Amino acid sequence: MLRGAVAGRYAEALYEIAVRENLVDQLESELLAVNKVLNESEPLKKVVLHPRITANEKKEVLASLFKDHISEIMMSFLGFVLDRQRELFLADIAEYFTGLANKARNISDIQVTSAVELTEEEKKNMDAAMAKSTGKKVKLTFNVDQELLGGVVVRVGDKVIDGSVRTRLQTLREHLRQIS
Repeated sequence: MLRGAVAGRYAEALYEIAVRENLVDQLESELLAVNKVLNESEPLKKVVLHPRITANEKKEVLASLFKDHISEIMMSFLGFVLDRQRELFLADIAEYFTGLANKARNISDIQVTSAVELTEEEKKNMDAAMAKSTGKKVKLTFNVDQELLGGVVVRVGDKVIDGSVRTRLQTLREHLRQIS
């Protein structure tokens, strides 16, 4: 719970600045790039997350890496996050910020999980169906989970539409147990 609350506050603050400065797209891409570099570089991640390394030392490391690649606003934001010892929440902040930006853009993030890899035509059909049902532009992410046995599970924000064979079999099993 703390993770979401912290990420939400920091992302909203950065988003307000981004809107005021008309830099939403730029700050979003910078934040995602910083997050990607941190996730892909284990030594850098260890330095940034290490509790005994001071915030100033961490800021120096990040400045040496990113000063020519990200804006002053993003450097200041990262410094603020480090000063408040909230670096552990950077990935969540980036995700929440993207959600705020997508909401303003009228884009809905949708996760589709199927038992088998969907064909390109099926993906296009799913995209069209989700755009029609939500009334928004959609950004689909496709995953495969063989345990579903068949069908798909669609997650739109907090809403889950479960059309998997596994769930239908579990429901049928429960109905049969109630009958006996």
